[in-house]
Amino acid sequence: MNTRTGVNRRSVTAYTEHPLSAMERMQHLPLFLLQAVLFPEDRLPLRVFEARYMDMVSACLKVDKPFGVCLIQAGQEVGQPADPVTVGTLAFIKQWEMLQPGVLHILALGGARFEIERFYHEDKLACADVRLWEAEPELGVPPEFLGLTQFLQQIISDYGSRLIPQPHRFNDASWVGMRLAQLLPVANTVKQGWLEERRPRARLAAIKDILKKIAAQKKPES
Repeated sequence: MNTRTGVNRRSVTAYTEHPLSAMERMQHLPLFLLQAVLFPEDRLPLRVFEARYMDMVSACLKVDKPFGVCLIQAGQEVGQPADPVTVGTLAFIKQWEMLQPGVLHILALGGARFEIERFYHEDKLACADVRLWEAEPELGVPPEFLGLTQFLQQIISDYGSRLIPQPHRFNDASWVGMRLAQLLPVANTVKQGWLEERRPRARLAAIKDILKKIAAQKKPES
């Protein structure tokens, strides 16, 4: 069996959110619609086998361009085109591997968030014209949320840095919130709300509230 692999060695900083005037808007962005939410700097493994997505990935690799990842609002991942929510995340292909004909495994890295301005289909492939969101400001973690930072540090300590690769920015409220948002086992609708939140400290407050509710549910009845 022939095995084909590839690695995209572009700098990680090229994939994270940053204000680039030339990229405020992107037209004809192909979309991968999933029952999942991708956060900036998160890694997303995908198994690609549908013809429309194989063609999309091939085209992205040829020109070193991203595709978009959006949570499905209505429909399914496989088969007829689904409808997405309006806010998604750019995804850049970092690695790819074809272990068998017709099945492609890729590892994508989340970049800037975007908002869909026009959504349409071309040959069953979802596409959109989008407006990119600028990066959130780097703000310190307020004292009332330091417990969340410690919680994230403990998770990484328990499971290793492969879960959240270096560099770690534990003093950045946006980074801490995004990492907790990607890791916590909550409904995709909740994660989507955290993705759409543009205030880092408000996101931390929402995450703290969810964790309090989870902890209360786990407490044994007296």
